[in-house]
Amino acid sequence: MSIKDDVLSIAKAARAASFILSRIDAATKNRALGQMADALIAASAHLKAENLKDLETARTKGLSTAMIERLTLSDKAISTMAASLREVVHLPDPVGEITKMWKRPNGLMVGKMRIPIGVIGIIYESRPNVTSDAAGLCLKSGNAVILRGGSEAIHSNMAIVSVLKGACTASGIPEAAIQVMPVTDREAVLEMLKLEEYIDLIIPRGGEGLIRFVVENSKIPVIKHYKGVCHVYVDEYADLDMAVSIAYNAKVQRPGVCNSMETLLVHSKAAPAFLPLIYKEYKAAGVELRGCPSTVAILKEIKAAEEQDWGAEYLDLILAVKVVGSMDEAIEHIARYGSLHTESIVTRDYSNAQRFLREVNSSTVVVNASTRFSDGFELGLGSEIGISTTKIHAFGPMGLEELTTQKFIIYGDGQIRG
Repeated sequence: MSIKDDVLSIAKAARAASFILSRIDAATKNRALGQMADALIAASAHLKAENLKDLETARTKGLSTAMIERLTLSDKAISTMAASLREVVHLPDPVGEITKMWKRPNGLMVGKMRIPIGVIGIIYESRPNVTSDAAGLCLKSGNAVILRGGSEAIHSNMAIVSVLKGACTASGIPEAAIQVMPVTDREAVLEMLKLEEYIDLIIPRGGEGLIRFVVENSKIPVIKHYKGVCHVYVDEYADLDMAVSIAYNAKVQRPGVCNSMETLLVHSKAAPAFLPLIYKEYKAAGVELRGCPSTVAILKEIKAAEEQDWGAEYLDLILAVKVVGSMDEAIEHIARYGSLHTESIVTRDYSNAQRFLREVNSSTVVVNASTRFSDGFELGLGSEIGISTTKIHAFGPMGLEELTTQKFIIYGDGQIRG
């Protein structure tokens, strides 16, 4: 068979499985998820052996240390994958939930019910844990899933899906409900993106280049975020010790991910006291600062920021810093240079906190906490299928509810329309 025929066969099987999966009860799905978690732990040695093949290829190709770290399936990584599946077990099943109901003057009862989206295609890079997380969330929300990981993780992804499928079929879940694309050719992605008759939604996860490629070539709706230019704004009423802790964590804890801070905004009244405090911490951690003229006037050792720094996603220990004269200026800066991902304010002023929540237009807005909490697992979603910075159909970290849509339901008692 050609790649085109292979992809079409997978998509048709997923569509057929989605009709069955949409009717399976929560208890059966939960049992399958629990068995999937147990199976991953039991298969640890096999998974690590397959992962080693990918790691050897990655090193031969000269992949970066960060990429190899994301690719590695350690015992801890496998345990975390299993824990994420068990977390999903304990979440309410959204399928069939009645979200609202109202009565019309003619006596009709009108409501909305959550239903699965259908077949979801996940196109992603590097991280094998996405394979398990996506499969678990799609299963619980009643969706069939087609997984297309990067060539750098093909052995790992194939092994994980094999383990998950075995556990599913033992619980009565259709085998085709979880599928992985077995070929690494880019042609497979292009063929997949044409199949709007069989695939309902595409979710790409990875670098900006991958996501733009998917958007430009897909006939299927795409949930996406291109990059994470996240901000922390230290208000004039901030607790400075808290601000130092939050600003340090948001940049340093894991700088290579999309919810790390890339620009620090500081009110001019807080800047003289705050900037020397945070600079001491950043300097010890090896963070390179690039500041506006007001920042450089206070921290004379640092580099001057250029225009391109304000919209940069560094994914590294580099940080742009700007002193602002007001909250208006901070909000305007975020609106101009942000990516609708995650923004945080540090303040003890309730009115300022509420205004920041209302007026900042990003998908996650935080008061007095790190941007690093913009993550499905941290927000109680079990894990996440991805983060959306588009407002249709989801916005922010996506969990079970975001993997459903809603249909109208109507109860009548013989009414007819005149």
